[in-house]
Amino acid sequence: MVRVFRQPFTGMAWLFLYIMKRNVIATFTWLGFALMSCSAETPEESNNPAPADTTAANKVAVWVTNGTQGKLLKSEQPLSIVKAGTVSPAANLINIDFSTKLQEMEGFGAALTGSSAYLIQQKLNASQRENLLKDLFDPNTGIGMSYLRVTMGASDFSLEDFTYNDLPAGQTDAALSKFSIAKDQADLIPVLKSVLALQPSIRIMATPWSAPAWMKTSGKLAGGSLKPEWYGAYAQYFKKYLDAYQKEGITIDAISVQNEPLHEAAYPSMGMDSAAQGNFIKNHLGPLFEANAIRTKILLYDHNWDRPGYPISILNDPQASRYVAGSAFHAYGGNVSAMSEVHDRFPDKGLYFTEISGGRWATNFSDNLKWNMSNIFIGTANNWSKNALLWNIALDENDGPKNKGCDNCRGVVTIASNGSITKNVEYYTIAHMSKFVRPGAFRVQTDRLSASSQLEHVAFLNPDGSKVLVILNQGADNRKFTVAVGKNQYSYTIDPNAVATLVWK
Repeated sequence: MVRVFRQPFTGMAWLFLYIMKRNVIATFTWLGFALMSCSAETPEESNNPAPADTTAANKVAVWVTNGTQGKLLKSEQPLSIVKAGTVSPAANLINIDFSTKLQEMEGFGAALTGSSAYLIQQKLNASQRENLLKDLFDPNTGIGMSYLRVTMGASDFSLEDFTYNDLPAGQTDAALSKFSIAKDQADLIPVLKSVLALQPSIRIMATPWSAPAWMKTSGKLAGGSLKPEWYGAYAQYFKKYLDAYQKEGITIDAISVQNEPLHEAAYPSMGMDSAAQGNFIKNHLGPLFEANAIRTKILLYDHNWDRPGYPISILNDPQASRYVAGSAFHAYGGNVSAMSEVHDRFPDKGLYFTEISGGRWATNFSDNLKWNMSNIFIGTANNWSKNALLWNIALDENDGPKNKGCDNCRGVVTIASNGSITKNVEYYTIAHMSKFVRPGAFRVQTDRLSASSQLEHVAFLNPDGSKVLVILNQGADNRKFTVAVGKNQYSYTIDPNAVATLVWK
Protein backbone atom coordinates (compact mmCIF):
# COMPACT_ATOMS: atom_id res chain seq x y z
CA MET A 1 0.00 0.00 0.00
CA VAL A 2 1.06 3.61 -0.42
CA ARG A 3 1.71 5.97 2.48
CA VAL A 4 -1.66 6.02 4.13
CA PHE A 5 -1.40 9.49 5.64
CA ARG A 6 -2.37 10.56 2.10
CA GLN A 7 -5.79 8.96 2.53
CA PRO A 8 -8.27 11.58 1.31
CA PHE A 9 -11.39 12.50 3.15
CA THR A 10 -13.01 13.60 -0.10
CA GLY A 11 -15.76 16.04 0.62
CA MET A 12 -14.77 16.01 4.30
CA ALA A 13 -12.13 18.72 4.62
CA TRP A 14 -13.62 19.65 7.95
CA LEU A 15 -12.79 16.20 9.29
CA PHE A 16 -9.18 16.48 8.16
CA LEU A 17 -8.78 19.84 9.89
CA TYR A 18 -10.41 18.49 13.01
CA ILE A 19 -8.02 15.54 13.16
CA MET A 20 -4.99 17.74 12.47
CA LYS A 21 -5.88 20.39 15.03
CA ARG A 22 -7.08 18.20 17.85
CA ASN A 23 -5.68 15.08 19.42
CA VAL A 24 -8.30 14.68 22.08
CA ILE A 25 -11.39 12.59 21.40
CA ALA A 26 -14.28 12.96 23.77
CA THR A 27 -15.36 9.63 25.10
CA PHE A 28 -18.64 8.40 26.43
CA THR A 29 -19.67 4.95 27.51
CA TRP A 30 -22.53 2.72 26.62
CA LEU A 31 -22.44 -0.75 28.14
CA GLY A 32 -18.69 -0.40 28.42
CA PHE A 33 -18.05 0.79 24.86
CA ALA A 34 -15.96 3.85 24.05
CA LEU A 35 -18.42 5.54 21.73
CA MET A 36 -15.90 7.60 19.83
CA SER A 37 -13.51 4.72 19.38
CA CYS A 38 -13.20 2.83 16.12
CA SER A 39 -13.38 -0.44 17.99
CA ALA A 40 -16.52 -2.26 18.94
CA GLU A 41 -17.73 -5.62 20.19
CA THR A 42 -15.94 -8.93 19.79
CA PRO A 43 -17.29 -11.98 17.96
CA GLU A 44 -18.27 -13.51 21.29
CA GLU A 45 -20.52 -10.51 21.98
CA SER A 46 -22.49 -10.64 18.73
CA ASN A 47 -23.95 -13.72 17.10
CA ASN A 48 -25.12 -12.02 13.89
CA PRO A 49 -28.67 -13.41 13.91
CA ALA A 50 -30.21 -14.27 10.56
CA PRO A 51 -32.49 -11.66 8.95
CA ALA A 52 -36.19 -11.93 9.68
CA ASP A 53 -38.15 -13.99 7.16
CA THR A 54 -39.73 -11.44 4.85
CA THR A 55 -40.70 -13.76 2.02
CA ALA A 56 -44.35 -14.30 2.94
CA ALA A 57 -45.12 -11.46 5.31
CA ASN A 58 -44.69 -8.40 3.05
CA LYS A 59 -42.04 -7.19 5.46
CA VAL A 60 -38.68 -5.44 5.18
CA ALA A 61 -35.80 -6.60 7.42
CA VAL A 62 -33.75 -3.69 8.79
CA TRP A 63 -30.14 -3.71 10.03
CA VAL A 64 -28.53 -0.56 11.47
CA THR A 65 -25.16 0.74 12.64
CA ASN A 66 -25.03 4.28 14.00
CA GLY A 67 -22.25 6.67 14.89
CA THR A 68 -22.75 6.40 18.64
CA GLN A 69 -22.29 2.62 18.47
CA GLY A 70 -25.62 2.25 20.24
CA LYS A 71 -26.52 0.06 17.28
CA LEU A 72 -23.89 -2.20 15.75
CA LEU A 73 -25.33 -4.21 12.87
CA LYS A 74 -28.50 -4.35 14.94
CA SER A 75 -31.58 -6.11 13.58
CA GLU A 76 -34.65 -3.93 14.11
CA GLN A 77 -38.35 -4.68 13.85
CA PRO A 78 -39.35 -5.42 10.23
CA LEU A 79 -41.17 -2.73 8.28
CA SER A 80 -44.51 -3.27 6.56
CA ILE A 81 -44.83 -3.02 2.79
CA VAL A 82 -48.10 -1.34 1.81
CA LYS A 83 -49.80 -0.32 -1.40
CA ALA A 84 -48.61 2.98 -2.82
CA GLY A 85 -50.83 5.80 -1.63
CA THR A 86 -51.84 4.02 1.58
CA VAL A 87 -49.47 6.21 3.55
CA SER A 88 -48.35 9.67 2.47
CA PRO A 89 -44.75 9.36 1.31
CA ALA A 90 -41.95 11.22 3.03
CA ALA A 91 -40.34 14.16 1.27
CA ASN A 92 -37.41 11.87 0.46
CA LEU A 93 -38.93 9.48 -2.08
CA ILE A 94 -36.68 6.79 -3.54
CA ASN A 95 -37.89 5.08 -6.71
CA ILE A 96 -36.17 1.79 -7.44
CA ASP A 97 -36.36 0.11 -10.84
CA PHE A 98 -35.37 -3.52 -10.32
CA SER A 99 -35.85 -4.26 -14.00
CA THR A 100 -32.88 -2.06 -14.95
CA LYS A 101 -29.81 -4.09 -14.03
CA LEU A 102 -26.42 -2.41 -14.04
CA GLN A 103 -23.11 -4.11 -13.08
CA GLU A 104 -22.99 -7.59 -11.59
CA MET A 105 -21.40 -7.66 -8.15
CA GLU A 106 -18.59 -10.09 -7.36
CA GLY A 107 -18.17 -9.56 -3.63
CA PHE A 108 -16.99 -7.59 -0.62
CA GLY A 109 -14.11 -8.20 1.75
CA ALA A 110 -10.50 -7.32 2.55
CA ALA A 111 -6.90 -8.45 2.10
CA LEU A 112 -5.59 -11.58 3.76
CA THR A 113 -2.03 -10.29 3.95
CA GLY A 114 0.89 -12.31 5.27
CA SER A 115 0.56 -10.48 8.59
CA SER A 116 -3.16 -11.21 8.81
CA ALA A 117 -2.69 -14.88 7.98
CA TYR A 118 0.10 -15.19 10.56
CA LEU A 119 -2.06 -13.74 13.32
CA ILE A 120 -5.04 -15.93 12.47
CA GLN A 121 -3.01 -19.13 12.10
CA GLN A 122 -0.40 -18.67 14.84
CA LYS A 123 -1.88 -16.38 17.47
CA LEU A 124 -5.33 -17.95 17.81
CA ASN A 125 -6.09 -21.39 19.16
CA ALA A 126 -8.26 -23.71 17.07
CA SER A 127 -11.50 -22.61 18.71
CA GLN A 128 -10.71 -18.90 18.45
CA ARG A 129 -9.67 -19.30 14.82
CA GLU A 130 -12.82 -21.21 13.93
CA ASN A 131 -15.03 -18.61 15.63
CA LEU A 132 -13.33 -15.70 13.88
CA LEU A 133 -13.41 -17.26 10.42
CA LYS A 134 -17.08 -18.20 10.81
CA ASP A 135 -17.85 -14.66 11.90
CA LEU A 136 -16.05 -13.20 8.91
CA PHE A 137 -16.93 -15.67 6.15
CA ASP A 138 -20.00 -17.73 6.98
CA PRO A 139 -22.88 -16.15 5.04
CA ASN A 140 -25.48 -17.48 7.47
CA THR A 141 -24.05 -17.05 10.97
CA GLY A 142 -21.43 -14.40 10.11
CA ILE A 143 -21.07 -11.43 7.78
CA GLY A 144 -20.28 -13.57 4.74
CA MET A 145 -17.26 -11.82 3.24
CA SER A 146 -17.20 -13.02 -0.34
CA TYR A 147 -13.97 -11.64 -1.84
CA LEU A 148 -10.33 -11.76 -0.66
CA ARG A 149 -7.16 -10.15 -1.92
CA VAL A 150 -3.83 -11.90 -1.28
CA THR A 151 -0.27 -10.83 -1.99
CA MET A 152 2.00 -12.70 -4.40
CA GLY A 153 5.08 -12.78 -2.22
CA ALA A 154 5.79 -10.20 0.47
CA SER A 155 4.16 -6.81 0.94
CA ASP A 156 4.54 -4.13 3.59
CA PHE A 157 2.44 -6.41 5.81
CA SER A 158 4.47 -9.62 5.82
CA LEU A 159 6.89 -11.18 8.28
CA GLU A 160 9.84 -10.66 5.93
CA ASP A 161 10.81 -9.74 2.37
CA PHE A 162 10.47 -12.54 -0.17
CA THR A 163 9.26 -13.56 -3.61
CA TYR A 164 8.78 -17.07 -4.97
CA ASN A 165 12.13 -17.09 -6.77
CA ASP A 166 14.77 -15.46 -4.60
CA LEU A 167 18.43 -15.97 -5.51
CA PRO A 168 21.84 -14.83 -4.25
CA ALA A 169 22.99 -11.54 -5.78
CA GLY A 170 24.35 -12.00 -9.29
CA GLN A 171 22.42 -15.19 -10.06
CA THR A 172 19.48 -15.60 -12.46
CA ASP A 173 16.97 -18.38 -13.11
CA ALA A 174 15.44 -17.91 -16.55
CA ALA A 175 13.62 -21.27 -16.37
CA LEU A 176 12.27 -20.46 -12.87
CA SER A 177 13.50 -23.88 -11.75
CA LYS A 178 13.75 -22.66 -8.13
CA PHE A 179 10.21 -21.26 -8.01
CA SER A 180 8.47 -22.19 -4.73
CA ILE A 181 5.43 -21.07 -2.72
CA ALA A 182 6.81 -22.72 0.44
CA LYS A 183 6.68 -19.51 2.46
CA ASP A 184 2.91 -19.31 1.89
CA GLN A 185 2.38 -22.83 3.22
CA ALA A 186 2.99 -21.90 6.85
CA ASP A 187 0.07 -19.49 7.31
CA LEU A 188 -1.57 -18.11 4.19
CA ILE A 189 -2.52 -21.36 2.47
CA PRO A 190 -3.90 -23.04 5.63
CA VAL A 191 -6.09 -20.01 6.37
CA LEU A 192 -7.30 -19.86 2.77
CA LYS A 193 -8.25 -23.54 2.94
CA SER A 194 -10.20 -22.91 6.13
CA VAL A 195 -12.00 -20.01 4.46
CA LEU A 196 -12.82 -22.12 1.42
CA ALA A 197 -14.33 -24.78 3.68
CA LEU A 198 -16.75 -22.13 4.94
CA GLN A 199 -17.41 -20.48 1.60
CA PRO A 200 -16.22 -22.58 -1.37
CA SER A 201 -17.24 -19.97 -3.95
CA ILE A 202 -15.30 -17.05 -2.45
CA ARG A 203 -13.36 -15.07 -5.05
CA ILE A 204 -9.64 -14.56 -4.53
CA MET A 205 -7.56 -11.85 -6.20
CA ALA A 206 -3.75 -11.97 -6.12
CA THR A 207 -1.33 -9.06 -6.51
CA PRO A 208 2.49 -8.90 -6.58
CA TRP A 209 4.34 -6.11 -4.79
CA SER A 210 7.60 -6.93 -6.60
CA ALA A 211 9.16 -9.23 -9.13
CA PRO A 212 12.18 -11.23 -7.93
CA ALA A 213 15.14 -8.89 -7.34
CA TRP A 214 17.24 -10.48 -10.10
CA MET A 215 14.64 -9.41 -12.68
CA LYS A 216 14.76 -5.73 -11.61
CA THR A 217 16.83 -2.67 -12.38
CA SER A 218 17.39 -2.08 -8.66
CA GLY A 219 18.62 -5.59 -7.94
CA LYS A 220 16.49 -5.59 -4.79
CA LEU A 221 12.84 -5.92 -3.81
CA ALA A 222 12.46 -2.29 -2.73
CA GLY A 223 11.87 -0.09 -5.75
CA GLY A 224 13.24 -0.39 -9.24
CA SER A 225 11.46 -1.62 -12.35
CA LEU A 226 11.20 -4.84 -14.33
CA LYS A 227 13.97 -5.28 -16.91
CA PRO A 228 12.48 -5.81 -20.39
CA GLU A 229 14.63 -8.88 -20.97
CA TRP A 230 12.77 -10.62 -18.13
CA TYR A 231 9.21 -9.81 -19.28
CA GLY A 232 8.74 -13.34 -20.64
CA ALA A 233 10.12 -15.01 -17.51
CA TYR A 234 7.95 -12.80 -15.31
CA ALA A 235 4.84 -13.81 -17.26
CA GLN A 236 5.80 -17.44 -16.59
CA TYR A 237 6.17 -16.51 -12.90
CA PHE A 238 2.45 -15.62 -12.84
CA LYS A 239 1.57 -18.93 -14.49
CA LYS A 240 3.67 -20.92 -12.04
CA TYR A 241 1.96 -19.13 -9.16
CA LEU A 242 -1.52 -19.91 -10.48
CA ASP A 243 -0.57 -23.54 -11.12
CA ALA A 244 0.97 -23.96 -7.66
CA TYR A 245 -2.11 -22.56 -5.94
CA GLN A 246 -4.40 -24.69 -8.08
CA LYS A 247 -2.49 -27.76 -6.88
CA GLU A 248 -3.37 -26.66 -3.35
CA GLY A 249 -7.04 -26.55 -4.33
CA ILE A 250 -7.11 -22.75 -4.44
CA THR A 251 -8.37 -21.06 -7.60
CA ILE A 252 -7.26 -17.47 -8.16
CA ASP A 253 -10.09 -15.60 -9.84
CA ALA A 254 -8.11 -12.47 -10.79
CA ILE A 255 -4.62 -11.02 -10.72
CA SER A 256 -3.52 -7.43 -10.99
CA VAL A 257 -0.21 -6.94 -12.73
CA GLN A 258 1.40 -4.75 -10.07
CA ASN A 259 0.36 -3.20 -6.77
CA GLU A 260 0.60 0.61 -6.87
CA PRO A 261 2.86 0.74 -9.92
CA LEU A 262 3.44 4.48 -9.51
CA HIS A 263 4.83 4.19 -5.98
CA GLU A 264 8.30 2.81 -5.21
CA ALA A 265 8.97 2.38 -1.49
CA ALA A 266 11.37 0.95 1.12
CA TYR A 267 9.30 -2.23 1.28
CA PRO A 268 8.76 -4.65 -1.65
CA SER A 269 7.57 -2.47 -4.53
CA MET A 270 8.14 -1.96 -8.22
CA GLY A 271 7.61 0.92 -10.60
CA MET A 272 5.75 0.16 -13.82
CA ASP A 273 4.44 2.96 -15.98
CA SER A 274 1.43 2.48 -18.25
CA ALA A 275 3.58 1.91 -21.35
CA ALA A 276 5.53 -0.86 -19.62
CA GLN A 277 2.38 -2.47 -18.20
CA GLY A 278 0.65 -2.32 -21.57
CA ASN A 279 3.67 -3.91 -23.26
CA PHE A 280 3.92 -6.65 -20.64
CA ILE A 281 0.23 -7.54 -20.98
CA LYS A 282 0.04 -7.26 -24.76
CA ASN A 283 3.19 -9.14 -25.66
CA HIS A 284 3.76 -11.52 -22.75
CA LEU A 285 1.19 -12.09 -20.02
CA GLY A 286 -1.94 -11.95 -22.18
CA PRO A 287 -0.68 -14.28 -24.92
CA LEU A 288 0.65 -16.72 -22.30
CA PHE A 289 -2.73 -16.85 -20.52
CA GLU A 290 -4.52 -17.30 -23.85
CA ALA A 291 -2.18 -20.05 -25.06
CA ASN A 292 -2.65 -21.98 -21.82
CA ALA A 293 -6.40 -21.38 -21.52
CA ILE A 294 -5.89 -19.61 -18.20
CA ARG A 295 -9.22 -18.11 -17.15
CA THR A 296 -7.87 -15.92 -14.34
CA LYS A 297 -8.81 -12.30 -15.01
CA ILE A 298 -6.08 -9.75 -15.72
CA LEU A 299 -6.64 -6.38 -14.02
CA LEU A 300 -4.81 -3.13 -14.76
CA TYR A 301 -3.38 -0.38 -12.63
CA ASP A 302 -4.34 -1.19 -8.97
CA HIS A 303 -3.55 2.29 -7.74
CA ASN A 304 -5.25 5.54 -6.75
CA TRP A 305 -8.30 7.27 -8.19
CA ASP A 306 -6.16 10.28 -9.16
CA ARG A 307 -4.65 8.72 -12.31
CA PRO A 308 -7.49 7.27 -14.43
CA GLY A 309 -5.42 8.06 -17.52
CA TYR A 310 -3.16 5.10 -16.67
CA PRO A 311 -5.74 2.35 -17.32
CA ILE A 312 -7.38 4.38 -20.11
CA SER A 313 -4.09 4.54 -22.04
CA ILE A 314 -3.75 0.74 -21.96
CA LEU A 315 -7.39 0.09 -22.79
CA ASN A 316 -7.01 2.43 -25.78
CA ASP A 317 -4.69 -0.19 -27.30
CA PRO A 318 -7.01 -2.88 -28.72
CA GLN A 319 -4.23 -5.49 -28.77
CA ALA A 320 -3.60 -5.08 -25.05
CA SER A 321 -7.23 -4.47 -24.15
CA ARG A 322 -8.38 -7.82 -25.50
CA TYR A 323 -6.57 -9.57 -22.64
CA VAL A 324 -7.83 -7.23 -19.91
CA ALA A 325 -10.92 -7.88 -17.75
CA GLY A 326 -10.87 -4.53 -15.98
CA SER A 327 -9.10 -1.90 -13.91
CA ALA A 328 -8.48 -1.80 -10.14
CA PHE A 329 -8.35 1.27 -7.91
CA HIS A 330 -7.25 2.42 -4.45
CA ALA A 331 -8.53 5.46 -2.54
CA TYR A 332 -5.42 7.18 -1.16
CA GLY A 333 -5.76 9.96 -3.74
CA GLY A 334 -8.37 11.34 -6.11
CA ASN A 335 -12.14 10.91 -6.19
CA VAL A 336 -14.36 7.86 -6.64
CA SER A 337 -15.85 9.44 -9.78
CA ALA A 338 -12.66 8.41 -11.62
CA MET A 339 -14.11 4.91 -11.83
CA SER A 340 -17.10 6.22 -13.80
CA GLU A 341 -14.69 8.12 -16.05
CA VAL A 342 -13.07 4.83 -17.04
CA HIS A 343 -16.45 3.07 -17.32
CA ASP A 344 -17.82 5.75 -19.63
CA ARG A 345 -14.89 5.20 -22.00
CA PHE A 346 -14.89 1.39 -21.77
CA PRO A 347 -18.29 0.17 -20.55
CA ASP A 348 -17.47 -3.42 -21.50
CA LYS A 349 -14.58 -3.61 -19.01
CA GLY A 350 -14.99 -4.31 -15.31
CA LEU A 351 -14.03 -1.98 -12.49
CA TYR A 352 -12.72 -3.14 -9.12
CA PHE A 353 -12.00 -1.38 -5.86
CA THR A 354 -9.16 -3.18 -4.11
CA GLU A 355 -7.63 -1.18 -1.23
CA ILE A 356 -8.08 1.43 1.46
CA SER A 357 -6.98 1.27 5.10
CA GLY A 358 -8.15 2.89 8.28
CA GLY A 359 -5.62 3.88 10.90
CA ARG A 360 -4.74 5.85 13.99
CA TRP A 361 -4.76 9.09 11.98
CA ALA A 362 -8.58 8.89 11.96
CA THR A 363 -10.16 7.35 15.06
CA ASN A 364 -13.68 8.77 15.19
CA PHE A 365 -16.09 5.84 14.69
CA SER A 366 -18.95 7.96 13.34
CA ASP A 367 -16.86 9.88 10.83
CA ASN A 368 -15.09 6.75 9.60
CA LEU A 369 -18.41 4.92 9.28
CA LYS A 370 -19.78 7.70 7.08
CA TRP A 371 -16.62 8.19 5.00
CA ASN A 372 -16.26 4.50 4.24
CA MET A 373 -19.92 3.98 3.39
CA SER A 374 -20.11 7.14 1.26
CA ASN A 375 -16.89 6.64 -0.69
CA ILE A 376 -15.97 2.98 -0.58
CA PHE A 377 -19.15 0.95 -0.38
CA ILE A 378 -22.02 3.08 -1.67
CA GLY A 379 -19.67 5.29 -3.69
CA THR A 380 -17.74 2.64 -5.59
CA ALA A 381 -20.89 0.64 -6.37
CA ASN A 382 -22.59 3.74 -7.76
CA ASN A 383 -19.47 4.31 -9.86
CA TRP A 384 -19.60 0.84 -11.43
CA SER A 385 -17.27 -1.17 -9.20
CA LYS A 386 -17.98 -4.89 -9.07
CA ASN A 387 -16.46 -5.27 -5.60
CA ALA A 388 -15.09 -3.32 -2.64
CA LEU A 389 -12.11 -4.47 -0.58
CA LEU A 390 -10.37 -3.00 2.44
CA TRP A 391 -6.72 -3.59 3.37
CA ASN A 392 -5.56 -5.89 6.23
CA ILE A 393 -8.31 -8.18 7.44
CA ALA A 394 -6.52 -8.47 10.80
CA LEU A 395 -3.67 -6.73 12.62
CA ASP A 396 -2.48 -6.89 16.22
CA GLU A 397 -2.77 -4.24 18.93
CA ASN A 398 0.53 -2.72 17.74
CA ASP A 399 -0.76 -2.31 14.16
CA GLY A 400 1.36 -5.16 12.89
CA PRO A 401 3.25 -7.28 12.14
CA LYS A 402 4.56 -4.75 9.61
CA ASN A 403 7.32 -4.80 7.04
CA LYS A 404 8.75 -1.29 6.64
CA GLY A 405 5.40 0.17 5.54
CA CYS A 406 2.52 1.86 7.31
CA ASP A 407 3.19 2.00 11.05
CA ASN A 408 -0.29 2.99 12.22
CA CYS A 409 -2.75 1.11 10.01
CA ARG A 410 -5.85 -0.53 11.43
CA GLY A 411 -7.16 -3.97 10.52
CA VAL A 412 -10.77 -4.88 9.95
CA VAL A 413 -10.39 -6.69 13.27
CA THR A 414 -7.67 -6.48 15.91
CA ILE A 415 -6.21 -9.69 17.33
CA ALA A 416 -4.65 -9.10 20.75
CA SER A 417 -1.79 -11.12 22.20
CA ASN A 418 -4.24 -13.05 24.40
CA GLY A 419 -6.32 -14.03 21.37
CA SER A 420 -9.19 -11.66 22.04
CA ILE A 421 -10.81 -10.09 18.97
CA THR A 422 -11.96 -6.49 18.57
CA LYS A 423 -14.21 -5.58 15.67
CA ASN A 424 -13.25 -2.20 14.24
CA VAL A 425 -15.43 0.23 12.33
CA GLU A 426 -14.31 -1.36 9.07
CA TYR A 427 -15.94 -4.65 10.10
CA TYR A 428 -19.35 -2.98 10.19
CA THR A 429 -18.95 -1.12 6.92
CA ILE A 430 -18.10 -4.37 5.12
CA ALA A 431 -20.91 -6.22 6.91
CA HIS A 432 -23.62 -3.85 5.71
CA MET A 433 -22.76 -5.00 2.18
CA SER A 434 -21.26 -8.50 2.37
CA LYS A 435 -23.95 -10.07 4.57
CA PHE A 436 -26.80 -8.94 2.35
CA VAL A 437 -25.49 -8.30 -1.18
CA ARG A 438 -24.39 -11.67 -2.42
CA PRO A 439 -22.13 -12.53 -5.38
CA GLY A 440 -24.13 -12.46 -8.59
CA ALA A 441 -26.33 -9.61 -7.38
CA PHE A 442 -26.91 -6.71 -9.75
CA ARG A 443 -26.88 -3.08 -8.86
CA VAL A 444 -30.17 -1.63 -10.06
CA GLN A 445 -31.37 1.80 -11.12
CA THR A 446 -32.52 4.20 -8.39
CA ASP A 447 -33.35 7.86 -8.11
CA ARG A 448 -30.77 10.11 -6.52
CA LEU A 449 -31.96 12.33 -3.67
CA SER A 450 -31.00 15.98 -3.34
CA ALA A 451 -27.80 16.82 -1.49
CA SER A 452 -29.86 18.64 1.12
CA SER A 453 -31.46 15.34 2.17
CA GLN A 454 -28.01 14.14 3.36
CA LEU A 455 -29.07 10.64 2.31
CA GLU A 456 -26.94 8.45 0.01
CA HIS A 457 -28.01 5.02 -1.18
CA VAL A 458 -27.52 2.12 -3.56
CA ALA A 459 -29.85 -0.79 -4.37
CA PHE A 460 -29.30 -4.38 -5.51
CA LEU A 461 -31.21 -7.43 -6.73
CA ASN A 462 -29.80 -10.71 -5.36
CA PRO A 463 -29.70 -13.99 -7.33
CA ASP A 464 -32.40 -15.42 -5.01
CA GLY A 465 -34.73 -12.53 -5.86
CA SER A 466 -34.29 -10.66 -2.58
CA LYS A 467 -33.98 -6.89 -2.83
CA VAL A 468 -31.48 -4.78 -0.91
CA LEU A 469 -31.24 -1.05 -0.20
CA VAL A 470 -28.18 0.31 1.62
CA ILE A 471 -28.69 3.88 2.80
CA LEU A 472 -26.48 6.34 4.69
CA ASN A 473 -27.63 9.34 6.71
CA GLN A 474 -24.82 11.89 6.76
CA GLY A 475 -26.92 14.30 8.81
CA ALA A 476 -27.07 14.99 12.54
CA ASP A 477 -30.85 14.47 12.67
CA ASN A 478 -33.27 11.64 11.98
CA ARG A 479 -34.23 11.38 8.32
CA LYS A 480 -37.43 9.81 7.05
CA PHE A 481 -37.62 8.39 3.55
CA THR A 482 -40.07 6.35 1.51
CA VAL A 483 -39.13 3.59 -0.93
CA ALA A 484 -41.40 3.09 -3.93
CA VAL A 485 -41.23 -0.26 -5.70
CA GLY A 486 -43.84 -0.63 -8.43
CA LYS A 487 -47.27 -0.32 -6.83
CA ASN A 488 -45.93 -0.74 -3.29
CA GLN A 489 -44.01 1.35 -0.81
CA TYR A 490 -42.58 1.44 2.69
CA SER A 491 -41.18 4.19 4.91
CA TYR A 492 -38.37 4.28 7.43
CA THR A 493 -36.72 6.86 9.66
CA ILE A 494 -32.96 6.38 9.86
CA ASP A 495 -30.86 7.48 12.82
CA PRO A 496 -28.44 10.39 12.44
CA ASN A 497 -24.91 9.47 11.34
CA ALA A 498 -26.03 5.95 10.55
CA VAL A 499 -26.14 3.31 7.85
CA ALA A 500 -29.05 0.94 7.35
CA THR A 501 -29.40 -2.13 5.14
CA LEU A 502 -32.98 -3.04 4.22
CA VAL A 503 -33.86 -6.44 2.72
CA TRP A 504 -37.16 -7.71 1.33
CA LYS A 505 -38.66 -10.01 -1.28
